[in-house]
Amino acid sequence: MAISRDKKNELVAEFTELLTNAKTTAFASYQGISVAQLQVLRAQAREQGVTIKVVKNRLVRVVLAGIDAYKDIDTTSLNGQLLYAISSEDEVAPAKVLSEFAKTNDALVIAGGLSVDGGLLSADDVKALAALPSKSQLIAEVIAQLLSPVHDVTNALSGNLHALLDGIEAKATS
Repeated sequence: MAISRDKKNELVAEFTELLTNAKTTAFASYQGISVAQLQVLRAQAREQGVTIKVVKNRLVRVVLAGIDAYKDIDTTSLNGQLLYAISSEDEVAPAKVLSEFAKTNDALVIAGGLSVDGGLLSADDVKALAALPSKSQLIAEVIAQLLSPVHDVTNALSGNLHALLDGIEAKATS
């Protein structure tokens, strides 16, 4: 059954808002994936703060043409049955969600992505992005690096203190 013009306008408005607020969007071909598998993907994505949308490519082209950052993008790569993973919180999450799901489901093929600055990402770019640690992991690594000298100093001081106390105890017992 065909979608009415009002419903198309609603879809365009909703998708425009999602893309406008998105930090990164990844898209993939989902031909051959069952509805049950798609529901599993949506649940996994929801846990990561990612929204999965299936929108006709023609409507996506209308949306991209209406957003200043994406006006000049070459949309020829938007072919076939595509789903869009969108996150307004984490730049890496959409790529990670699709990449993890694609490992267990060969029918999902990453096709590309859209960056926050209005660039079109290739499938290889999205896969490289998926290989990066998440934002929270990067923050934890930076904090660990910053705390490393403090831990080294406290360990050195406590080590010397223990040695001094052991020496005093040895003298006291002998």
